[in-house]
Amino acid sequence: MPHDGQAMTQTPILSDLRALASAALPEVETLFTQARDGLKAGVTVGGKVSATALEERQFQAHALAWLATYVESLRQLSAWAGRLDEAGRFGGMEALILQIGFGEYLSQIAGGIPMSQGELARLSDLGLVWTPGEAAARLMASGSTPAARAALVTLMRDNHGRATFGGTGLDEELEMIRDQFRRYADEKVIPRAHDWHLKDELIPMEVITELAEMGVFGLTIPESHGGFGLSKASMVVVSEELSRGYIGVGSLGTRSEIAAELILCGGTDEQKAKWLPGLASGAILPTAVFTEPNTGSDLGSLRTRARKDGEDWVITGNKTWITHAARTHVMTVLARSVEGTSDYRGLSMFLAEKTPGTDETPFVDPGLSGGEIEVLGYRGMKEYTVNFDDFRVKGENILGGIEGQGFKQLMQTFESARIQTAARAIGVAQSALETGMQYAEDRKQFGKSLIEFPRVSGKLAMMAVEIMVARQLTYFSAWQKDHDKRCDLEAGMAKLLGARVAWAAADNALQIHGGNGFALEYRISRILCDARILNIFEGAAEIQAQVIARRLLE
Repeated sequence: MPHDGQAMTQTPILSDLRALASAALPEVETLFTQARDGLKAGVTVGGKVSATALEERQFQAHALAWLATYVESLRQLSAWAGRLDEAGRFGGMEALILQIGFGEYLSQIAGGIPMSQGELARLSDLGLVWTPGEAAARLMASGSTPAARAALVTLMRDNHGRATFGGTGLDEELEMIRDQFRRYADEKVIPRAHDWHLKDELIPMEVITELAEMGVFGLTIPESHGGFGLSKASMVVVSEELSRGYIGVGSLGTRSEIAAELILCGGTDEQKAKWLPGLASGAILPTAVFTEPNTGSDLGSLRTRARKDGEDWVITGNKTWITHAARTHVMTVLARSVEGTSDYRGLSMFLAEKTPGTDETPFVDPGLSGGEIEVLGYRGMKEYTVNFDDFRVKGENILGGIEGQGFKQLMQTFESARIQTAARAIGVAQSALETGMQYAEDRKQFGKSLIEFPRVSGKLAMMAVEIMVARQLTYFSAWQKDHDKRCDLEAGMAKLLGARVAWAAADNALQIHGGNGFALEYRISRILCDARILNIFEGAAEIQAQVIARRLLE
């Protein structure tokens, strides 16, 4: 097998690759500007973007969101390559990832970006025609070729397909964190996860205890409140590696992360002192109680009611798709408390204390009931319906001590939630890649390993490239968040792309398994089921594209 230098000589384009990528970027940035301005002119009424007009042009709006996501993805992939080059770490594998990534995404921009399996976002949908310039044309012609993909897989085989294939561009501290949690996932999660899935079991409490001891639940909570005060980027790395082991384990920390952010952003000093140390230590496990049976993504239409009764609040209503509801200690409940309202302005957030339950009896408190929702994947924490029947909440536990702020308080967590979902998607995609690659190495057909066949190795190469693209977009979102910059747009893009990449990786890895992939005993069947939820929760792909489009048109 060739070493890095040999790999680089196999494709002449690599000699000036970074310059070509830099030269191609302005072309697609101009395309995006033209697409945005054209759509904005068509949906602006009286100087403002009309919601009705935007809905009528929903396909074009979502095509714009995907085009913008691709442009930002290429921008961040180029920036990643630049950082590695400056550090003297831009080798053959990294060059091939950059080459294939640019060649493929530029070609998709020109020919059609897959928004889903049956929907392509074409430039013609946005009223555009593009004649690629010299740099873009060269990358499109020679970037994502069978030879380049084969060369990348050769280097990946040398590197054993590890999570760090290609330099990630992270600093030494974050790489140390990655290594710690990669080892934990390899030793404690991966050998057991498929059994938990098949038996539809809750993740054992011993795992939660171990994660608590490793600091997962307090990673980004300030030291003054019992946490470690680390960056959002650190939480991304942890979520990525734990989700590589099992998405349920990777999502445990996200529960505490979002609950803590709600309290940090909107809570009183007393609420911070009461709840944050317990969340940080893992002594308090939270669950988010927002969604209702008939509202879905339309949170402004929630019907669950909270009324004052003396000093306390009494909550009545029905919630659904509540993750890890049984054995948690506190519910962050979004309910309508302001009389006479029917939109988001009447919602308040409550820190509703509850008694942990069991599999057999998930809800034990008076006024609280519900049941398990059986699901395809994402099983380790279980999903529940939760019914409130005059359930009492202490008066001191309305978040921030003020009514009518619930939706605003929730919105403050959206950036972190979507960054976390993107990180989990990367972990699931990486799991699919590693599982598919190992099977392709081990499985012999027609006298050789499956990985020797071009279409099999090509699938693995594209998984690797798209994982790195989504990873860099997610890291950039986390960097923005860590530097107090608005990043709802970038976080939304990372979530949108990451979810698609995870599903594509899982689907292709299952295809590599052939008939065995359809058998429950093979873990790729679980990875496929786990990947499917990523396009739905924390904002379905269509909702996410709509949110991105509105933000772009502001």
